[in-house]
Amino acid sequence: MTVQLVIDNQKQPASDGKTYERIDPLSEHAVSVGAACSVADAMRAAESSERAFRTWSGTGPTERRRILLAAADALEAKMADFCTAMAEEIGASQLWAQFNVGASANLLREAAAMTTQIKGETIPTDKPGALSMTLRQPVGTVLSIVPWNGPVILGARAIAYPLACGNTVIFKGSESSPRTHALLAEAFYEAGLPAGVLNFLISAPEDAAAVTEALVAHDTVRRVNFTGSTKVGRMIAQTCASHLKRCLLELGGKAPFIVLDDADIEGAVNAAVFGAFLYQGQICMSTERFVVDETVADAFVTRFAERVNALETGLPAKSPGCVIGPMIGQGSVQRINHLLDDAVNKGAKIVTGGLAESALMGPTLVDCVTREMAIYDEETFGPVTTIVRVKGAEQALAVANDTAYGLSSSIFSRDVTKALGLASRLDAGCVHINGATVQNEPQAPYGGMKKSGYGRFDGSAVIEEFTEVKWVTVEPSGQPYPF
Repeated sequence: MTVQLVIDNQKQPASDGKTYERIDPLSEHAVSVGAACSVADAMRAAESSERAFRTWSGTGPTERRRILLAAADALEAKMADFCTAMAEEIGASQLWAQFNVGASANLLREAAAMTTQIKGETIPTDKPGALSMTLRQPVGTVLSIVPWNGPVILGARAIAYPLACGNTVIFKGSESSPRTHALLAEAFYEAGLPAGVLNFLISAPEDAAAVTEALVAHDTVRRVNFTGSTKVGRMIAQTCASHLKRCLLELGGKAPFIVLDDADIEGAVNAAVFGAFLYQGQICMSTERFVVDETVADAFVTRFAERVNALETGLPAKSPGCVIGPMIGQGSVQRINHLLDDAVNKGAKIVTGGLAESALMGPTLVDCVTREMAIYDEETFGPVTTIVRVKGAEQALAVANDTAYGLSSSIFSRDVTKALGLASRLDAGCVHINGATVQNEPQAPYGGMKKSGYGRFDGSAVIEEFTEVKWVTVEPSGQPYPF
């Protein structure tokens, strides 16, 4: 069955009847068929959103909260459907699918609680008898563009927070996970969201740029949030700038994990296995670089390799309990193999794993990585992680900061005071002391620095992203003026 577009809460095919297929990289068979949104369809969605904004923006916080809470319940009820769709479309393990759904339901409930926390403030004024204050108001339509790798959690935040602030949303799902993103949108419709408040679009890869540019250019779209690669994020930012639209970007990462000489090695390895290999390392905050003090490097690498070798590799659709499934596409294989060849030719050592022949790649650990190797700072976005050996805490910090990215990071040390000092100088939006780089809580701000993007999701930070501040004064009409 073809995944349809949803405009004004009505499922419908693309206006020209065009569809596209999501092809499984291993079987080479179609696992999903999606309606391919045209520019004309996108314009209809924008007009629908504009109409809906006139009433939704005036909806009280209690009603918005009721709908978001109902959507959280509807989402949880679809757990089995999400597990099936994510396994078939994107090779997600049951663990990753269940995390996505559970964390998304929690996020929706956090967004629901936020509806009564959107408020302005009074401002001191020198004008006698005057009242000066700010109001926070919804901005209009928010265009939310989300990827395939964390399809539920990344989609849920891109929908729920703008809705909580009184905006309408055009939700542009990924062509790689159309069924999964359609299930997410359905949870909101089932919760009673009025027509046009959430419009759901998917497009064929070759049409994505034209559809996105048309939506960004539309007058009703006042905010754009995008999660994805730094390359595409830069193009989104340039398009937004040309139309004077504000955007929120969460882009690529090369999360460093510092292991100091006094670290709890077993604890560090536990966090390392989880942070590097959950969902085949295809998470923006996956640990891609372990910066390890040379005095403990041998012990850390030996134990890490033992744990990595024990990870189960398989097809999540047939073996839901496996940890390592297939990568999203065959293109990842050539890219990662090239990085591994380059690293080995320049002196790196593959401790476990190695080159892949298909998208089902075994977990791979590369030791003795140096700055001359492409893998040192290029995002692998696969079941591959690296070890960089250093001497002392200051060199560890310098190496951790020696990257174009700045999203998530970790520091392992028994000396928390020293770790906090390093954390304050680490160029990353998130620093976890004695914890994994892969973490998310809806009440905590999440976002990056440098080429990992700008803006923050989650917590009260989203109120700044999805509302406008308006200065309002109430003054005596008979006040004097200088002329």
